[in-house]
Amino acid sequence: MNSTEKSRLAYTVRHKASNGEKLESCFYASDAFEARLLAMEFNTYIRQHPNCIDSILKTEV
Repeated sequence: MNSTEKSRLAYTVRHKASNGEKLESCFYASDAFEARLLAMEFNTYIRQHPNCIDSILKTEV
C-alpha cells in the first residue's frame, strides 16, 4: 500500500431521508469532512439537503 491508501479510513455517514427513514453510506476518506464532501458528491438528496446528515462515524474495517 502506498501512503495515500494508508491515510484513508472508513467513515459511515448517517442521514435522514425526507420521509424520516434513517439511511447510511460508507466512504473511505482522510477525515470526516472529506467523508461529508463525498456523501454530498455521490448522493443527490444530501447535496440538496446537507443539514440532513445526523452523524459521521469512523468505522473499523
